[in-house]
Amino acid sequence: MIVGLAAALGFNNAKAADWNWKGDVRERWEYQKKPVVSNPDIPSTSRARTRVRLGVYPWINDELSAGVQISTGNDDPLETISRNQNSGSLFQPKSIYLNEEFIDYHPTFLDNKVNLILGKRDDSSTIIRVDNLVYDSDLTFEGATLQYGKDSDGKEKDGPIAIAGYYLLNSWSSATYHDPVLYVVQGAYKGEINDLSYLVGAGFNYYENLNNLQVTGDLSAIGTATNSNYNKTPSVIPFANSAYKIVELFGKIGGQVTEKLPWKVYGQYAFNTANAQSINENRRKALLAGVTIGDAKQVGDWSIDFKYDRIERDSVFPLFTDSDRKVGSATLPATAIVNIKGYEIAGNYHLVQNFILGARYFRYNNIDKPTSNPKLNQLQLDALVKF
Repeated sequence: MIVGLAAALGFNNAKAADWNWKGDVRERWEYQKKPVVSNPDIPSTSRARTRVRLGVYPWINDELSAGVQISTGNDDPLETISRNQNSGSLFQPKSIYLNEEFIDYHPTFLDNKVNLILGKRDDSSTIIRVDNLVYDSDLTFEGATLQYGKDSDGKEKDGPIAIAGYYLLNSWSSATYHDPVLYVVQGAYKGEINDLSYLVGAGFNYYENLNNLQVTGDLSAIGTATNSNYNKTPSVIPFANSAYKIVELFGKIGGQVTEKLPWKVYGQYAFNTANAQSINENRRKALLAGVTIGDAKQVGDWSIDFKYDRIERDSVFPLFTDSDRKVGSATLPATAIVNIKGYEIAGNYHLVQNFILGARYFRYNNIDKPTSNPKLNQLQLDALVKF
């Protein structure tokens, strides 16, 4: 519709050589069993969820490409790390949001080895993201990124890789408050030794002016407001100014079990170096380690994955790490997404072309256990179509 309207109005001087349409539809059924000390017979919960994404990534010329993607989502300020929507609500239509919008300039005088990205793009294409210890896979950064060693699709090339990014968390129109921002710097190397491929690297994630972080909506889930504030007065989340200065080490190595069966071992380690008074000296580390066999890329292929996570309370920024690991109810603090330890087991099977069936089981509990001692026993069943 947008392209047709632009053509009708005469805005057709810029013609893309290749539009590169991409999308996916995922239907998920989720089952959760959360034991409650005061009432062990409380029924388990289940829900059906939908995620839809559709984007176009035109290659304009040898120096310029771009991307626009729409996606399901919602206005909940704590759902920045999810593009799922619950089914139900008497068949009401689902909300659609602008999930990506970016310009990628890769000048030929630098042999197209450097990308300058302006706008909003998914984190896996923007930075080097081995897994979801620090950033959830649904997160889309907003700001400016300078890349060396990534192609226009955001995939790492062989050799040295360097990333520098500046991302706005809030934008204040005020001479009193400084904008809360995130700076990311990463360096890595991707290569091969004999029949093994590997990637190793390190990064620094610096959150500045977090004391001015503002969201609008019901913040009862993070203990800063009551339900009466829903969709009313913007509230400032009480983080310390520079409470997160996260050093991350990451890597992966892989090979072939057989010609059609690959394997991969991967890991991440994060350490919060901030000196804020709110940081517990003994609770500032996070660890993720996993192994994958198979890749389910072709019809009839399968994959299995196992990973272990230990994420201490003050180790990573709690609003950006994976929310599927959340232990406890929505009335507990947002630190329920951190302060966790446990494991996940997943499997995928490529049933027909571009149609993948998957299952993932989560088993987590708290490191520092509250009186209620909640646990997460969760099963996700997915049907995913890519096109």
